[in-house]
Amino acid sequence: MNPTLLELLRGCDTPTVCNAIEVAQGKRGFNAFTRGTMLASAPAEPPMVGYAVTAQLRARAPSMDPPESVRARRMAYYKAMYDAPKPSVAVVEDLDYPDCIGAYWGEVNTTVHKALGLSGALTNGVMRDLGDLPEGFPVVAGSVGPSHGFVHVVTVGEPVTIFGLAISTGDLVHADRHGAVVIPPEVVPDLAACIGKLRGFEDVILAPMRARVESFAEFEEAWRRFEASRT
Repeated sequence: MNPTLLELLRGCDTPTVCNAIEVAQGKRGFNAFTRGTMLASAPAEPPMVGYAVTAQLRARAPSMDPPESVRARRMAYYKAMYDAPKPSVAVVEDLDYPDCIGAYWGEVNTTVHKALGLSGALTNGVMRDLGDLPEGFPVVAGSVGPSHGFVHVVTVGEPVTIFGLAISTGDLVHADRHGAVVIPPEVVPDLAACIGKLRGFEDVILAPMRARVESFAEFEEAWRRFEASRT
């Protein structure tokens, strides 16, 4: 990814990216984003941006596979995370959802993933050890819980679904405390310019509103200019 674009995306919240995609597409209706409320381990940190590395896990009961197979799959998982083109984001679906119990994303595993070069983790599953997770590795998760249960990797590299959002390995993901979005590849070349346009549109209404409106007529005129700027 272009380093300039990466820096720009890390400075934008996910709603801004969603809006910029609509600017790039020239219409509303873009819907590749999560549904419902997710939880952020570090809401004040910059968003995670990167290419998805997908996996699935379970934790409510032990795996029925032989222990050596479970260990081999876990190492294949970590190898996929390490080998993934950077920047990359771990996108892991907990197949026990909505009854997830296994907090895969705790102090140890987040530290491991950060060491392997990942930029963050997106999951419908569980995180724990809040306050002890490494700085610079945000987790956006479905819930918080105390135990790891019987966490075991089920698949690596298969398409996953996180809060209604279908994600495949290689998809460009942007996520923060609002949730996550998959950025369509066709808009990437125009995304920086569209973020600039979006901020210009918004400033047309935000600047006068922040300066305090003295009359409703003043608001009407500001809104007229705002609507005109977007057409």
